[in-house]
Amino acid sequence: MDDNLKKLLNNQHLGDIAPQLCDFSLEEQNAATEAQGVQPSTPSDYVPVLGKSVTIIVACVIINEYDEILMMQEAKQSCAGKWYLPAGRMEKGETVIEAARREVFEETGLNVNVTTILGLEAAGGSWFRFVLTGEITGGQLKTPAQADKESLQAKWIQNVQELSLRANDILNLISLARAYKNRGTNLWHNEILPVTNSHHKNFLRVIAVIRKRSSNSLNVLVSEKNSQHFPTVEIHPAKSLHSTLRKFMIEIFGSDLPQHRPHGILTVEHQPSPMPHTTDGICISILVAFRPPMEEVAIIGKCVWHELPKNLEVSIGRMLNNKNTTIPLNVVR
Repeated sequence: MDDNLKKLLNNQHLGDIAPQLCDFSLEEQNAATEAQGVQPSTPSDYVPVLGKSVTIIVACVIINEYDEILMMQEAKQSCAGKWYLPAGRMEKGETVIEAARREVFEETGLNVNVTTILGLEAAGGSWFRFVLTGEITGGQLKTPAQADKESLQAKWIQNVQELSLRANDILNLISLARAYKNRGTNLWHNEILPVTNSHHKNFLRVIAVIRKRSSNSLNVLVSEKNSQHFPTVEIHPAKSLHSTLRKFMIEIFGSDLPQHRPHGILTVEHQPSPMPHTTDGICISILVAFRPPMEEVAIIGKCVWHELPKNLEVSIGRMLNNKNTTIPLNVVR
């Protein structure tokens, strides 16, 4: 388990998540719902397919040396003339990075080298938006004379609030990107890009940590269902990620759930499945910190606490002491 945690901290994947490594599948979630006399809202055989049952968006916040934001003017009839970040839906067969590069080029005329994820947004469990940043490497800024169905033009803008925006939801994304760019010596997460690894379903992998009072050692939660692995739940497509996480935690710790908080994301895995498979699942590894000491937390599920070696304890402890050391997860209502 120590080696697997090192891989996640180094932005590497842990391989496929076989059915026996999922501790709380959608089928099991639906069975629990039916046991409460409620009809499940999603069939148990749900599979994330891009453009049909799951939507993945990319949005790029690019800042130049003058602290200006790369903006594009919308051409779509519903919001023509409004301004927005270069953004759009991932197309079938694309990786997240490929989608980001394409959208930036189509809407601004510029080429971008994507350097890191800034944040991940999720609405329910079937809509995800990757917020990315990077550096311009070439191309020519699109002018009004080059207007097409993708955009009317693109500009570098100092104060985007002077523009007529398509939506104000990008203001927080721009603030985040500026804070990242101007981080200086402040502790921040490393450059993290989506890990290319395909999944048949959407999964939330939980890296839950807790202190042991008697030794002050840091421990990580390990599932012993079939074989040892980090606890993993299938993301419910019709519920928020917070709801999925909470129900999963109740399965492990019972209804008297100990106080805990999601700190942020360590890695996100996605890769289009090769034909003839057509699934577009993702796996989100999230760091969760428990507030009570280990001695006060009872486990009812098939999980145990595993004491981390000193080097990993230091790495995770440093993360827990700074909110910017993991990728923020924004659950959109």
